[in-house]
Amino acid sequence: MLVKHSVSSGIHTIELARPEARNALSRELIAALGAAVDDVARDATARVLILGGEGKSFCAGMDLKAVADDPVAMGDMLRALSRTSRAIRKLPLPTIARVQGAAIGGGCGLMVVCDFAITHADAKLGYPEVDLGICPAVVAPWLMKKIGAGAARAMLLAGGTMSGEEGFRRGLATHVVEESELHSAAQSLAERLAKGGPKALAATKAWLNELDGSLDDAVADEAAEISARIIAGDEAQSRLRAAWAK
Repeated sequence: MLVKHSVSSGIHTIELARPEARNALSRELIAALGAAVDDVARDATARVLILGGEGKSFCAGMDLKAVADDPVAMGDMLRALSRTSRAIRKLPLPTIARVQGAAIGGGCGLMVVCDFAITHADAKLGYPEVDLGICPAVVAPWLMKKIGAGAARAMLLAGGTMSGEEGFRRGLATHVVEESELHSAAQSLAERLAKGGPKALAATKAWLNELDGSLDDAVADEAAEISARIIAGDEAQSRLRAAWAK
């Protein structure tokens, strides 16, 4: 089981369940996550979604090593992640990312596509794609909406990672708590949000998504194609092979 999905009193919890790989996003995991998000969307009684990960890390990013000899499969994974990210964004209810350990690359993308993100001071966050010769186009639209165009430009072009505390200061997270308090903090926030009027929350989410361009599928589709094209190139492939050889 790559994703665990539970619900209590209208609060859905989806957990990435590949802890031995730090919840790195394989093709199968992305598909399972997408199916779980679709289940939430179909539940008329759903009020809040908590997105988390089992084990030491929230999500270490794309498991590109699993498809090391298949750039086409890499591109397909990026397209699937783009679709799943959009599905999370379009849910008519508040979403909370509960982030422990690492949220890197695509994992950080899942973090910022949520309405709220709770992490801890010594978490490891960021977008090191350019360091690996990869274009972070898939995550760029969500990061720009989260922290603004200028700040996103500086973060994505610089690459690298940062601590949870710095990520909070730079806008990646909305809350920072002690790591031991992550679950209780996410649950408390979810319970408070669940008290809001469902119709009012759905209308507010839909309008905010309209205002910030989250409903523009053409942009998201183009972003996935850009990332897929660059990752299939010689620069990305050689840098990835060098990174995997370490």
